[in-house]
Amino acid sequence: MNFKSFNLHPHIEAGIEAMGYAVPTPIQTQCIPSVLQNRDVMGMAQTGTGKTAAFVLPILQRLMDGNRKRVQCLIIAPTRELAEQIHDHIRQLGRYTKLKSVTVYGGVEKNVQIKKLRDGVEIVVACPGRLLDLMNQGVIDLSRLKVLVLDEADRMF
Repeated sequence: MNFKSFNLHPHIEAGIEAMGYAVPTPIQTQCIPSVLQNRDVMGMAQTGTGKTAAFVLPILQRLMDGNRKRVQCLIIAPTRELAEQIHDHIRQLGRYTKLKSVTVYGGVEKNVQIKKLRDGVEIVVACPGRLLDLMNQGVIDLSRLKVLVLDEADRMF
């Protein structure tokens, strides 16, 4: 099996190729088809097995033909380091898609994050505290959300 078997958009395939991915890992082989069919998925695998790409690739596919400049995907992560790691995967795998994403977490100036949200993004990778803060301020609109990912949900709970 290779990534072409998932029938992803050519721009996503170009991102996969640019990252040097050749063969999907077991978690990717199991998760990607289900997520592409809009099924709920809970996946567990060791660090370094490709879990992030297992949910990022089908998310990118799902958002390729949707409305732009509206938050359609929210990925919640417990730490800013993990949020940045996920965001980096989104940027690299989606580099040819023109989909925009932003990270949202505390400990940094929020005005930069607010500006990016107002300029329009399709994907938000957020830590819970800053996300709640921006929601309470009415800065982030989740009314058109299509995809929700809780990464490392066990740590957040």
